[in-house]
Amino acid sequence: MTEHGLDLSDDFTSRPGTAFVVGGSGGLGVAIVRELAARGSHVAFTYRQNEGAAADLATAVSDLGRQAWTIGLDLRNHDGCVQAIDAITDAADGIHTLVYAAGPHVPQKHLSKVTPAEMQEQLDIDAAGFFAVAAPALPHLRQTEGSIVAVTTAATRRYPVRDGLSSVPKAAVEAAVRGIAAEEGRFGVRANTVGPGMLLDGMAERLMTNGDLDEAALDAARANIAMRRFGSATDIAEAVCFLASSRARFITGQHLDVDGGFTV
Repeated sequence: MTEHGLDLSDDFTSRPGTAFVVGGSGGLGVAIVRELAARGSHVAFTYRQNEGAAADLATAVSDLGRQAWTIGLDLRNHDGCVQAIDAITDAADGIHTLVYAAGPHVPQKHLSKVTPAEMQEQLDIDAAGFFAVAAPALPHLRQTEGSIVAVTTAATRRYPVRDGLSSVPKAAVEAAVRGIAAEEGRFGVRANTVGPGMLLDGMAERLMTNGDLDEAALDAARANIAMRRFGSATDIAEAVCFLASSRARFITGQHLDVDGGFTV
């Protein structure tokens, strides 16, 4: 695979161990897993419920000549997160990249209508969930001088009304990533975030399907994007793989919005 004259197929072939993708069976996660494998990485990935989709994705990774491991995981099970990280490290002889691509579906609600219990639940699932896998991964990432890439949201830069249940936990994830970048750089570990804007797949697709976003809302959303169109999961996967690769070896603690100019 080449892009603008660059051979990307060996981005990760010389890296020890595997990439570990949290939320690999979701809309964004599938694209990220496939792209990592296409660029030379073995891939371990988690799923919450859809074991069939995870098995199909593992087959796709194998077809690309890479090894795949699937892990059923609830991020609220903190002991389970530690066990999953340790088990994959042993099986793959290390982890070179941790990608956090979990994105629990949340309703679009004004913050005045959100209960503290609802916000607490999202913080537990998303923000605390990220840390539940990042913390046990750090000792292993130090061994490989690896990196963390967390997929968050462009909404932490430009707030869309009714997006608080998503953007508040994602802002916490971004703060944690900046802290990891500041503290772990001395060990050769990098940490960055990618902020998706409106996409044709992933969470935006679910919002369109369940009616949270009607045609009028979609037209208004396009008008707020400089490029006047929505992106795709592939756009996000490209950014994630770049930040995880050695081509970004001097980039850490940064946030890259992939949003078509929504945050301009």
